[in-house]
Amino acid sequence: MTSLNVPLYDPRLVQPMREELTRIGFQELRTAADVDAALETAQDTTLVVVNSVCGCAARNARPAATLAIRHGNRPRRLLTVFAGQDADATARARSYFTGYPPSSPQMALFKDGKLVFMLERKNIEGRPAQDIAADLTAAFERYCD
Repeated sequence: MTSLNVPLYDPRLVQPMREELTRIGFQELRTAADVDAALETAQDTTLVVVNSVCGCAARNARPAATLAIRHGNRPRRLLTVFAGQDADATARARSYFTGYPPSSPQMALFKDGKLVFMLERKNIEGRPAQDIAADLTAAFERYCD
Protein backbone atom coordinates (compact mmCIF):
# COMPACT_ATOMS: atom_id res chain seq x y z
CA MET A 1 0.00 0.00 0.00
CA THR A 2 1.35 3.40 -0.93
CA SER A 3 1.29 6.08 1.72
CA LEU A 4 0.25 9.60 0.92
CA ASN A 5 2.62 10.91 3.58
CA VAL A 6 5.35 12.26 1.34
CA PRO A 7 5.64 15.91 2.40
CA LEU A 8 5.26 18.48 -0.37
CA TYR A 9 7.35 21.01 1.54
CA ASP A 10 10.53 20.84 3.58
CA PRO A 11 9.38 19.94 7.11
CA ARG A 12 11.88 22.39 8.63
CA LEU A 13 10.24 25.28 6.77
CA VAL A 14 6.75 24.18 7.77
CA GLN A 15 7.50 23.71 11.48
CA PRO A 16 6.82 27.35 12.44
CA MET A 17 3.43 27.10 10.70
CA ARG A 18 2.61 23.99 12.71
CA GLU A 19 3.71 25.68 15.93
CA GLU A 20 1.39 28.64 15.37
CA LEU A 21 -1.46 26.32 16.32
CA THR A 22 0.21 23.84 18.66
CA ARG A 23 1.66 26.59 20.84
CA ILE A 24 -1.88 27.91 21.50
CA GLY A 25 -3.24 24.51 22.49
CA PHE A 26 -4.12 22.62 19.32
CA GLN A 27 -3.24 18.93 19.32
CA GLU A 28 -1.59 17.93 16.07
CA LEU A 29 -2.82 14.72 14.46
CA ARG A 30 -0.10 13.26 12.24
CA THR A 31 -1.62 9.92 11.15
CA ALA A 32 -5.00 8.58 10.07
CA ALA A 33 -5.06 6.49 13.26
CA ASP A 34 -4.56 9.67 15.33
CA VAL A 35 -7.54 11.25 13.57
CA ASP A 36 -9.77 8.23 14.12
CA ALA A 37 -8.79 8.01 17.78
CA ALA A 38 -9.67 11.68 18.25
CA LEU A 39 -12.89 11.84 16.23
CA GLU A 40 -14.54 8.42 16.25
CA THR A 41 -15.66 8.57 19.86
CA ALA A 42 -15.72 12.32 20.48
CA GLN A 43 -18.32 13.20 23.11
CA ASP A 44 -17.70 16.92 23.35
CA THR A 45 -17.10 19.95 21.17
CA THR A 46 -14.10 19.75 18.87
CA LEU A 47 -12.59 22.23 16.43
CA VAL A 48 -10.50 20.70 13.64
CA VAL A 49 -8.31 23.07 11.62
CA VAL A 50 -6.84 21.88 8.32
CA ASN A 51 -3.63 23.90 8.30
CA SER A 52 -1.57 24.60 5.18
CA VAL A 53 1.28 26.66 3.78
CA CYS A 54 -0.93 28.87 1.64
CA GLY A 55 -1.06 32.59 2.20
CA CYS A 56 -4.67 32.57 3.37
CA ALA A 57 -3.76 30.10 6.14
CA ALA A 58 -1.02 32.44 7.34
CA ARG A 59 -2.87 35.70 6.83
CA ASN A 60 -6.40 34.64 7.73
CA ALA A 61 -7.01 31.13 9.09
CA ARG A 62 -4.36 30.68 11.78
CA PRO A 63 -4.79 34.23 13.14
CA ALA A 64 -8.59 33.73 13.15
CA ALA A 65 -8.26 30.49 15.10
CA THR A 66 -5.97 32.25 17.58
CA LEU A 67 -8.50 35.04 18.10
CA ALA A 68 -11.52 32.73 18.27
CA ILE A 69 -10.20 30.38 20.94
CA ARG A 70 -9.72 33.33 23.29
CA HIS A 71 -13.52 33.46 23.47
CA GLY A 72 -14.91 32.35 26.81
CA ASN A 73 -17.20 29.81 25.19
CA ARG A 74 -15.04 27.62 22.97
CA PRO A 75 -14.62 23.97 21.97
CA ARG A 76 -13.18 21.67 24.59
CA ARG A 77 -10.86 20.01 22.10
CA LEU A 78 -8.66 21.75 19.53
CA LEU A 79 -7.20 19.55 16.79
CA THR A 80 -5.21 20.20 13.65
CA VAL A 81 -3.93 18.34 10.60
CA PHE A 82 -1.49 19.75 8.06
CA ALA A 83 -2.36 19.49 4.37
CA GLY A 84 0.64 18.90 2.15
CA GLN A 85 2.62 17.43 5.05
CA ASP A 86 0.54 14.76 6.76
CA ALA A 87 -1.60 13.73 3.82
CA ASP A 88 -2.98 10.50 5.34
CA ALA A 89 -4.13 12.34 8.45
CA THR A 90 -5.58 15.18 6.38
CA ALA A 91 -7.47 12.80 4.09
CA ARG A 92 -8.89 10.98 7.11
CA ALA A 93 -9.95 14.21 8.80
CA ARG A 94 -11.67 15.31 5.61
CA SER A 95 -13.53 11.99 5.49
CA TYR A 96 -15.38 13.22 8.60
CA PHE A 97 -16.36 16.47 6.83
CA THR A 98 -19.43 14.90 5.23
CA GLY A 99 -20.91 16.99 2.44
CA TYR A 100 -17.92 19.30 2.03
CA PRO A 101 -15.19 19.06 -0.60
CA PRO A 102 -11.55 19.17 0.52
CA SER A 103 -10.09 22.62 0.93
CA SER A 104 -7.07 24.11 2.59
CA PRO A 105 -7.39 25.77 4.95
CA GLN A 106 -10.61 24.48 6.43
CA MET A 107 -12.20 24.61 9.90
CA ALA A 108 -14.75 22.11 11.15
CA LEU A 109 -16.67 22.20 14.42
CA PHE A 110 -18.03 18.94 15.83
CA LYS A 111 -20.46 18.46 18.68
CA ASP A 112 -20.84 14.98 20.13
CA GLY A 113 -19.22 13.49 17.03
CA LYS A 114 -21.45 15.30 14.52
CA LEU A 115 -20.23 17.98 12.14
CA VAL A 116 -22.21 21.13 12.99
CA PHE A 117 -20.27 23.99 11.36
CA MET A 118 -17.75 24.39 8.53
CA LEU A 119 -15.58 27.15 7.17
CA GLU A 120 -14.09 26.31 3.80
CA ARG A 121 -11.31 28.10 1.96
CA LYS A 122 -13.96 30.11 0.09
CA ASN A 123 -15.17 31.41 3.50
CA ILE A 124 -11.60 32.22 4.61
CA GLU A 125 -9.64 33.51 1.63
CA GLY A 126 -9.61 37.30 1.30
CA ARG A 127 -11.43 37.94 4.58
CA PRO A 128 -9.86 39.59 7.62
CA ALA A 129 -8.97 37.26 10.49
CA GLN A 130 -11.31 39.22 12.77
CA ASP A 131 -14.32 38.45 10.53
CA ILE A 132 -13.45 34.75 10.35
CA ALA A 133 -12.97 34.69 14.13
CA ALA A 134 -16.41 36.27 14.50
CA ASP A 135 -17.91 33.45 12.41
CA LEU A 136 -16.16 30.90 14.61
CA THR A 137 -17.18 32.52 17.88
CA ALA A 138 -20.80 32.71 16.70
CA ALA A 139 -20.62 28.95 16.06
CA PHE A 140 -19.01 28.44 19.48
CA GLU A 141 -21.85 30.38 21.11
CA ARG A 142 -24.37 28.19 19.35
CA TYR A 143 -22.77 24.77 19.84
CA CYS A 144 -20.28 24.88 22.73
CA ASP A 145 -21.40 24.52 26.31
